[in-house]
Amino acid sequence: MARIKGGMNAKKKHNRVLKLAKGYRGARSKQYRIAKQSVMRAMAESFAGRKQRKRQFRQLWIARINAAARMNGLSYSKFMYGLKLADVQINRKMLSEMAISDPEGFASLVEVAKSKLA
Repeated sequence: MARIKGGMNAKKKHNRVLKLAKGYRGARSKQYRIAKQSVMRAMAESFAGRKQRKRQFRQLWIARINAAARMNGLSYSKFMYGLKLADVQINRKMLSEMAISDPEGFASLVEVAKSKLA
């Protein structure tokens, strides 16, 4: 039986990596071996970045909620604990949005939390 060479498959694999490396500077976008290393690192960094983005947004929401709660005379932790006791299930993203766009509504939530704490 005749031997089958892998040239077509190798070319396809190389082109896939080079396409991902498009826009990189110098050899990183031209040479397969160097491009492959750059693409592997970029993929790892982008995976980690997606995780970090979630952390950073949660951190931002908490800072906003804390600032708004303190303006209404309650710390963040006591506010969240009061909401938990009051069985109010609003996530931090929505609480943060309320703190910015609807201060009166947020103040009413703070009052609910204060009443449950007392």
